[in-house]
Amino acid sequence: MALTQTDSIPAGLNQVLADTYALMALTHFAHWNVEGSGFFALHTAFEEQYTNLFTAADEIAERTRALGAYAIGGLRQLADLARIDELTSPLPQEEYVKGLIKAHEKLLADAKKVRELADREGDTETEDLIIARVTFHEKTLWMLRSFLKA
Repeated sequence: MALTQTDSIPAGLNQVLADTYALMALTHFAHWNVEGSGFFALHTAFEEQYTNLFTAADEIAERTRALGAYAIGGLRQLADLARIDELTSPLPQEEYVKGLIKAHEKLLADAKKVRELADREGDTETEDLIIARVTFHEKTLWMLRSFLKA
């Protein structure tokens, strides 16, 4: 979903919620199935990431409710809205990382659109929430990209 100026903040939050939930599941999947020389580091990093994403999903949904709207739910609805590519197993560890990078980039782009919308609408609470999410995803992208450097 590409946000336009006519989109509402709750619609944008639901997009970020769907992205977050899908990325959480994808990261958990990678945590379970990663193998190779980087196993211990990736296994631990992925656990930290999916735990953060789970908490974030709750915060995003609660912000949506605080705005008087309803949070999206159900695995099919979340996946359909997120449109984040799934991973398969087995994969080389680098492919898990590349898949997660792609998903983080998609989520980050959607979050930045919501941040801009919240700024235009003067919704500083939503903007603050999304700024924290953008910060997390930018840091995570840096770490994942760093893993791929030889």
